[in-house]
Amino acid sequence: MTPIIEVRSLIKKYRVGTEIITALDGVDLQIKKGEFIAIVGTSGSGKSTLLNMMSGLERPTKGEIWINNILINKVKEKDMAAFRRSYMGFVFQSFNLLASLTALENAVLPLILQGMRSKERSKRGREMLKILGLENRMSNKPSQMSGGQQQRVSIARALINNPKIIFCDEPTGNLDTKTTKEIMELLTTTIKEKGQTLVMVTHDRDVAGYADRIIHMVDGIITSEENKGGVLVNEKVN
Repeated sequence: MTPIIEVRSLIKKYRVGTEIITALDGVDLQIKKGEFIAIVGTSGSGKSTLLNMMSGLERPTKGEIWINNILINKVKEKDMAAFRRSYMGFVFQSFNLLASLTALENAVLPLILQGMRSKERSKRGREMLKILGLENRMSNKPSQMSGGQQQRVSIARALINNPKIIFCDEPTGNLDTKTTKEIMELLTTTIKEKGQTLVMVTHDRDVAGYADRIIHMVDGIITSEENKGGVLVNEKVN
């Protein structure tokens, strides 16, 4: 089966003053359709940089990134926003909800950008928020919701246009243990039902344990992989 995401010999370098910092040093990675991948590592390991590369938020210095058989290195910057709307959803640690909008209005933002009619997007938004247990919070603004409820809204926003891939950057970083468990179980169940691919960056080993495969990174390289049962399946991949 052709992977939905394939990273080949990926290198990312940054210039900091007169110094060149290597954030990614020849990373190779394949992710199958419907797979839930967790990328773990300490601060500075390159995990967030790798996520940004795969989602087209940053450009690599060298190497290739293929998404659904499309070489995204070659997608022009002016076309990347539309490409991301077509293929990707995003969940961030900080929720990134608009304070002036209700839960429903925040959830349907991607559909507005797609030009969907008001009646249809409202229907889809209500259905999604109901699935996520927010049927009584649709008219609430972020300041009227708990952190867990806000994160559920951000998940609704990420899933509402049925993207093939969801990218999550520390999605439970601002949540307590109980809410983290609820969010992860909800997210895992939802993406499995829809056959979506989930790529998540986290420093939390308990959160990573929900994934089908855990990728370990150190100093810009993948050092090992383990499966859902914690069994090491590959060491020194690069």
